[in-house]
Amino acid sequence: MTWKTLKTEADVQELFNANEYSLIYKHSPRCMTSLMAFRNMKSGSESDYSIPFHIVDVIEDREVSSLIAKTFEIKHESPQVLIVKNGECIFNTSHESIVLKDIVKKINALTEA
Repeated sequence: MTWKTLKTEADVQELFNANEYSLIYKHSPRCMTSLMAFRNMKSGSESDYSIPFHIVDVIEDREVSSLIAKTFEIKHESPQVLIVKNGECIFNTSHESIVLKDIVKKINALTEA
């Protein structure tokens, strides 16, 4: 699976302005829950997804992670999955609730609507 790393304010602004769905995964490499959730997220086949996937390291890129929370008006958590479009967070889940099959169902429901 191809993940685009979010490293700058411009990256976040691009997602905010996009009129297509995008997934953001906020990841902490120091957290076992985050590592397990990321392993789960990477287990799918790229052909299963119709939207781009993005990742931000909440330790290395703390400012970008905080900007995502502020920009999309959500509480910061890690690990955390957001689905965004047109400047809004459409879906938000975190910690043990990050289950790939459930996220794929949500993506499919959104993109087929």
